[in-house]
Amino acid sequence: MRTNLLGGPAVNIRPLSETRAIENGANALAEGFLFSVAAALIIGETWRTSRNTSKRKDDVDDKLEGLETKVTELTTRVDLLAQKWDDQMQGERQRNDELARILERVVEIGLRRGWAEFQDTPLPLPRVQLTSPRSPPEATEGTAADSPPGEGAGSKSE
Repeated sequence: MRTNLLGGPAVNIRPLSETRAIENGANALAEGFLFSVAAALIIGETWRTSRNTSKRKDDVDDKLEGLETKVTELTTRVDLLAQKWDDQMQGERQRNDELARILERVVEIGLRRGWAEFQDTPLPLPRVQLTSPRSPPEATEGTAADSPPGEGAGSKSE
């Protein structure tokens, strides 16, 4: 008894007819060609997709870097503007405080020297009586013509 290479009993193989062998070969070639075309299409599409994905990812990364740069620049500009405005506001506050002190001092000096006179309590708005620079204050003090309307010659000023 004869054995084959695999260790099993030898089987008698009948020879194929030439027509059948040509058909089987043609089918194998056609299926092999279709399989290779399909495999090439799948590999090509996978490569194209990965290339497009990589390209898109690079574009997104570039855009993100650009946006980060712009945000950094804008943040810097906003910080500089905020610092500038804070400095200006501080200067304006100092100027306003200085003007308020000057105004308080002028009013205080004016009230001490008799530039204004308070009529009744509660404290009304101060009335300021200015004298003309040509005439001395004692000449206008007793005349009714120089006093404002509604005041007589007996008005008092300190």
